[in-house]
Amino acid sequence: MTRTLHSLQRIETFAQEIKKSRFRALAGPVDSEQAVRDFIAAYADTGANHNCWAWRVGQAYRFSDDGEPSGTAGKPILQAIDGQALDGVAVVVTRWFGGILLGSGGLMRAYGGTAATCLRVADKQPIVLRLKSVIRCPFSDFSLVKSRLLGCADVRIDHEAFVSEGVELTLALPQADLAAILAMVVDLTAGRVVILGEDEATSLSPAPSP
Repeated sequence: MTRTLHSLQRIETFAQEIKKSRFRALAGPVDSEQAVRDFIAAYADTGANHNCWAWRVGQAYRFSDDGEPSGTAGKPILQAIDGQALDGVAVVVTRWFGGILLGSGGLMRAYGGTAATCLRVADKQPIVLRLKSVIRCPFSDFSLVKSRLLGCADVRIDHEAFVSEGVELTLALPQADLAAILAMVVDLTAGRVVILGEDEATSLSPAPSP
């Protein structure tokens, strides 16, 4: 069974000391590579010894050891993200060296564990897989159709275009309910709504907060 993906509702932090080195994780929601760059720039501490990080946005991901031995920091942070089925998340783990070497295994546990604890205590929200659909409805049905669509959970109207035949709506519909929602608007208008295109694009979006 596929696990439901989640993102974070807000920025979370967690800090701990391990053999005199101080580790601090900062985790937050991101939706693009530019947002990731901004997050890292904002929360990396230039006065620390290392600012290691990892992020995932959909199929895209990156990680950095920032001077720590290869594979001991960035990858464990990414594994903490993936291990908790998170997406649209960036984590920066900063280390202030305390004078005691931790070894490769110790570093992996320190970075991965600090990130994992930070993510575990963070407030999360489910991510809804939405599919793009385009419909056209007559002007006489527009208000009713729009009202019903906005009353459906996790439905998003991305664009409205007025054309000679009526109104074209570009919708982002939850994958699990797509067929039922499209059938509902067709029945609601006695077949006057026309489905112009469906399943054209996918997007991962956080579900609205309650």
